[in-house]
This record gives sequence, structure tokens and C-alpha cells, in this order.
Amino acid sequence: MNATRLDEEFTSSVHVYEPHRNGLPRLRPYFKALWQRRPFAVEMSRASIRADNVNTFLGQIWVVLNPLLLACVYFLLVMIIRGRGATFDENVERFAHLSTALFLFFFFSGCARQGASSVVGGGKLLLNMSFPRLLLPLAEVRTAFFKFLPTIVITLAILIGFGRPLHWQSVIAPAFFLMVMMFGAGMAMIFATMQVYFRDLGNFLQYMVRMWLYLSPILWTPDMPLSQLRDLGLPEWVVHINPLYSMLGGWTDLIIRGQVPEAAWWIAGASWSVVAFVVGSLFFMSREREFAVRL
Repeated sequence: MNATRLDEEFTSSVHVYEPHRNGLPRLRPYFKALWQRRPFAVEMSRASIRADNVNTFLGQIWVVLNPLLLACVYFLLVMIIRGRGATFDENVERFAHLSTALFLFFFFSGCARQGASSVVGGGKLLLNMSFPRLLLPLAEVRTAFFKFLPTIVITLAILIGFGRPLHWQSVIAPAFFLMVMMFGAGMAMIFATMQVYFRDLGNFLQYMVRMWLYLSPILWTPDMPLSQLRDLGLPEWVVHINPLYSMLGGWTDLIIRGQVPEAAWWIAGASWSVVAFVVGSLFFMSREREFAVRL
């Protein structure tokens, strides 16, 4: 084989990586590959769960202890701010509401924060393997889901231990959990894409999540701002500007108080979750072909 032939074969096998123009891939082959590679995402998620707290004495028990201890801290904070004049039943309901809402918020924050770092943290995978990059944030959503499952047992233990009734309306509460999961997945995909271009996002995100916690019905009940809005002459739909208001509020109303939320809450929660998931998916897929160059 002459030198010219060798040069031609070598040149034809060289791949030059450069910024790709933005645009969506062909969706049908993409989603087919996404479905076929789902065991890959499952294994990444399992490895992430096993790696957490591996060097601590209590190990995976911290998955439950972290939100539970934080609920106790916030409960003491609320008691100090609001005073100690409440009855025992009122304090029990307050703690049950706070812990139930906080567990679900931890699930959302796990999706958003871990999903945001999924692409940047998986740089070597992106450079050495060919797979739909959407698997990276979705794997973090799966991880957050399995960390959330033990908190359901803790919630039941709190309700039963303090003599709180179990309402039949709780059977429809998973609808609001599904909204939070879709919304969290959408935010994970949006933040993961943004962090490729703006690496400081991870530092800002922890403060954004903390402010989101204070603006959501966790330290306060969903009905508290409604009376204030009426006094100010503002419409009640203003509260739904915060996507987590209707989702967390509907979740706690069904589980703690046995109240079925109004139709506006269902519409707002479903709309936010679908929009976030669709926009996040399209935004991520339109940019993922240049991730390897940006990392």
C-alpha cells in the first residue's frame, strides 16, 4: 500500500470536533436510543446512591436523617418566631406539615442541584462514549426518587405516632408528586445545559434553592398568603407564579388535612410541570451536540 493511500485512509478516520450549530436531533431515533440505553442510566444512578455517605458510620441512614433533622431545626425556628402559645395539636399539625412538605422539597432540590452538575461532572463519559446526553440529568432524577422513598415511611410514622388521621384523599396525592418530578426533571435539564456555559451556576443555585424554600408553603401553610392577598385587593392566582406553591400545597393539603385542592391548583401545577419538562427537554437536546467541545 503506497504512502498516498495510507494518508487518505488516515485522513478519512480523523474526527474534528468543533462547535455544532444548534438544532434538535431527529427525535424518533433519539428517543429510541434513549429507551435502549436506560440500563446505563439505572447503573449510573445506583452507583451514585452507593457512593453517598459511604465513609460515614450511619451510611445511607443519612438519606432520611438529613431532611428529618432539618425539619426539626425549622420547626424550632417557626416556634421561636411565632411564639409558644399554640396548643399541642396545632404544634403536631405544624410539624407534620413542615416535615411532609420539606421531604418533597428535598426531592425537587435533589433533582435540580444534582441534575445541574450531571453534564459537567460527566465530562469523561461525554468525551469517550456515544449515548443520548439526556440520560445524565434523568439518572439524577432517578437517584433523587429513590432517596425520597424512605421519607414516605417516616411521614407515615410521624402521622401515626402523633395520632394524626390518615385521609382517603391521600391516594390522589401522587398526582402532585408526579408534577414535582416532571418539574424537577425539567429544571435539571435546563440547569445542566446552562452550567455547561456558565460554571458559576452551581454556586448560585444553592442560594436560589434556599430562597425557593422560603417562598414555598413549607414553613407556612398554603392558606396563609390568601387572606393577605384579599386584604391587598390582589387576585389569588398571584400565588401560583411560584410553581411549587400549588404542587407542595396540594401535596400537604391531601396528606395532612385531607382537603382536595381547587381546580386552579391542579391546572397551575400540571401546566408548570408540563411546560418545564417540554422546554427543558428541547433546550437540552438542542445544545447537547456541542457539550463535548464546551467541557
